[in-house]
Amino acid sequence: MTRITGILADRAIDALFGEGRLKSEAPLDADQVQPASLDLRLGSRAMRVRASFMPGREHKVADKLERLTLHEIDLEDGAVLETGCVYIVPLMESLDLPQDMSASANPKSSTGRLDIFTRVMVDHAQEFDKIPAGYRGPLYLEISPRTFPVIVRRGSRLSQIRFRVGHSLLSDTELLDLHQAETLVASEVPNVSGGGIALSIDLKGSGPDGLIGYRGKHHTSVIDVDRKAAHDVLDFWEPLYSRGRDELILDPDEFYILVSREAVHVPPLFAAEMTPYDPLVGEFRVHYAGFFDPGFGHASAGGAGSRAVLEVRSHEVPFILEHGQVIGRLVYEHMQERPAGIYGTGLGSSYQAQGLKLSKHFRAG
Repeated sequence: MTRITGILADRAIDALFGEGRLKSEAPLDADQVQPASLDLRLGSRAMRVRASFMPGREHKVADKLERLTLHEIDLEDGAVLETGCVYIVPLMESLDLPQDMSASANPKSSTGRLDIFTRVMVDHAQEFDKIPAGYRGPLYLEISPRTFPVIVRRGSRLSQIRFRVGHSLLSDTELLDLHQAETLVASEVPNVSGGGIALSIDLKGSGPDGLIGYRGKHHTSVIDVDRKAAHDVLDFWEPLYSRGRDELILDPDEFYILVSREAVHVPPLFAAEMTPYDPLVGEFRVHYAGFFDPGFGHASAGGAGSRAVLEVRSHEVPFILEHGQVIGRLVYEHMQERPAGIYGTGLGSSYQAQGLKLSKHFRAG
């Protein structure tokens, strides 16, 4: 059964290419189409710019780049992007969306876990990561490594895009009903408001040492975003332990990898997203990479007990996080149809059945 409204599944994304609604400079990678999204690939050049910018209603991105570019970098053979700098990269994919179809973008999970701040821009945009219905034109990615310098190249995949038709968000009532039927988060009393279901932080720790998370180190070597299991954890991360206090003081301008207390479940007919942090609950930002694919945490896909790994950064002042504190909300959306492949072991998904876990670039153990 196919809904009229909802998030496009993998088969419908493939169809967009067949219809010329999605175009690319090169044939798609075999695993580029995900259950509810498409990975976006970097083009062959990056422009380092003076500052982040928004094109605005009257301008194309290329117009602003003519004025703001400091220098151009060739990505064909790989190049280092330095921390604290802002780069704009034209993407290999472009769009010609139908008038009833919009899109939104988010960093991939591995991108967020490396503290690489990315946002998709389009011509005449007034918002990042939002592509209006009927948009026709190129896509650009703003990249700003925050903690580690990284090596990227043409074809590197740092961001992903979802396509939707009409209204697809579940209301509070629909969310509660779905939770009763499918158990969306492992909580006896779900906290549902504003169309989202709350997640809280786990600061009791796991394992014999009570590991609660990691803090990124400064002045490290570079990370190649396309190499898996290539780096030693302790060269880049400081492990953090509970020490029996069940709390953590977030230092300003430090980057943390933490984990949710609750396991998360996204049934195959739905997709989820972590909403931006709410300043009313504290001066910190949680989870750059917000997409949760259909099947995340689904038992039949090998994902029972999957936690949400959280990228956390404090703003301006130190802030104390306590075990069980609400740190974000998941909003759920209808899929138009069940994807041909759902997130999990069958797709070689990197973070199914995860607990506290760094990105795939680091060697386990």
